[in-house]
Amino acid sequence: MYAHAHRRLTPPQRRHRRYFVLMGVCLVLFVLAWSVVRLWSVPVAVAMCVVAMVIPPVAAVIGNRREPGERWWDESGDPESDRWWRELDDRDDEDRRRS
Repeated sequence: MYAHAHRRLTPPQRRHRRYFVLMGVCLVLFVLAWSVVRLWSVPVAVAMCVVAMVIPPVAAVIGNRREPGERWWDESGDPESDRWWRELDDRDDEDRRRS
């Protein structure tokens, strides 16, 4: 019935999901801080906003972090440059195997 729930996510989908979850947490913290928590404790509301302020840069780092085996950051679109970098990568792999 819920076959789609067990589908494996691709690395970009995982990165997007992590990013949006973190940004959702940031938004929830901010809204709760100034709509609910401030009624009982302004210092706690300010602390929640400080935490919410730290989340977007962390979400950007996590959202752009590559997973093992991903090569999306290497592809420039220039065939000559891509061939040259692949050649250098292969050379580095051979050097590591020899060591």
